[in-house]
Amino acid sequence: MISLAISFVILLCGYLVYGKIVEKVFGPDDRETPAVAINDGVDCVPIKTGKAFLIQLLNIAGTGPIFGALMGACFGPVVFLWIVFGSILGGAVHDYLCGMISSRNKGASIAELSGKYLGNKVRIGMRVFSIVLLLLTGTVFVTSPAALIAKLTPDLFSTSFWVIIILLYYILATLLPIDKLIGNLYPVFGIILIAMAASVMGGTILGNYTIPEVELKDLHPDNLPIWPFMFITVACGAISGFHATQSPMVAKCITSEKQGRIVFYGAMISEAVIALIWAAAGVAFYGSTQLLNDALTNLGQSGTVYEISQKMLGSVGGILAVVGVVVCPITSGDTAFRSARLIIAEMTKLDQSKIKNRLIITLPLLGAGAVLTQLDFNVLWRYFSWSNQTLAMIALWTFSAYLIKEGKSKKSSLIAAVPATFMSAVSMTYILMAKEGLRLSAAVSYPIGIAFALALLFFYLIKLKNR
Repeated sequence: MISLAISFVILLCGYLVYGKIVEKVFGPDDRETPAVAINDGVDCVPIKTGKAFLIQLLNIAGTGPIFGALMGACFGPVVFLWIVFGSILGGAVHDYLCGMISSRNKGASIAELSGKYLGNKVRIGMRVFSIVLLLLTGTVFVTSPAALIAKLTPDLFSTSFWVIIILLYYILATLLPIDKLIGNLYPVFGIILIAMAASVMGGTILGNYTIPEVELKDLHPDNLPIWPFMFITVACGAISGFHATQSPMVAKCITSEKQGRIVFYGAMISEAVIALIWAAAGVAFYGSTQLLNDALTNLGQSGTVYEISQKMLGSVGGILAVVGVVVCPITSGDTAFRSARLIIAEMTKLDQSKIKNRLIITLPLLGAGAVLTQLDFNVLWRYFSWSNQTLAMIALWTFSAYLIKEGKSKKSSLIAAVPATFMSAVSMTYILMAKEGLRLSAAVSYPIGIAFALALLFFYLIKLKNR
């Protein structure tokens, strides 16, 4: 319990101290944001700081900080360290810089930003990569909430029924102006999300469950090595490339650059709190990483969340917690498809103020998502996790290039380059070792992954020196 309490304190200090340092490096000013300068009534719409924060939080806090945290907890309480320091030094920096740089580029997507700062070839690759990731994300965030809702409703309403209902909602959320459906629903969903997290944390403490203390030991029952598997498994709770597709959407809505630290950096720290709560609850409830892993294997991620919620909090509290878990993925899935629409609109130059043009893009996207829901969730999650962290790597190198162009000092520019180097090593090592990758041994994968990351850092430092 002491380790968990200290983790919460460090997260708060990270927001107050390191978040201020990152903000100072970027240097927000009083220039007009897209919400003011463009204000098209559909995507670029002024939204107040509180609402913008909740929209950003619910966009990024899908099943990732819940399912990912539970699966990450199978490595043991060492996962607390990754969630805390990964979010402060990596995830929150990633989200803040993405949102702010996008705001200074008329709300451009991460694909367009990468093309501007890393070259046109990267732009083309990132367009494809981003759309594929968003399709995987949207699909993951259809199947997981549908399975949970099906558990709470009569057998007549199957998982397939709720998949259709959620997809219909996604059509509306993707098409309508952001301040209509999303802007009005998200504050309510935010209250549910906060109540869910608080109830699970309260149930863990008041239920006399033992929360283990942090130890630098790999406790995964399947002997998966912490490096790189834990850093891929716990994505959204620490650092996530998916967030690079979401921050530009909210960047179109902030009315001042000085809102950025609260909206972008603050939302990521809040998501880390959610991940910590679920990681702690998973290990505490089952009592060991072996039993937690067994539950995830036998019940699935949705079933594990349902069992923890119901048995820890009782029927009423359990329903509240599960509803909160349903809200998280749905409010990320709808904006995943919305972000995909915006990226395709950038590519095709289709005017999105016309609903006909929005339909032309939206309907095929949702159709592809419906097809992907037929695939195995665990397979989808593995590919989502790796592509997610690889996108984070590319995004961080994009932000590093931006800092070079803006003439930031060598020391200041490292706020993005250091986590970019780290995620480069993680992504390369994982794809070399994983089942869905090349399945190479650690003896081969580790040195190649590290060499790859150091080569990118060396290239970056050369560019910085020749600036």
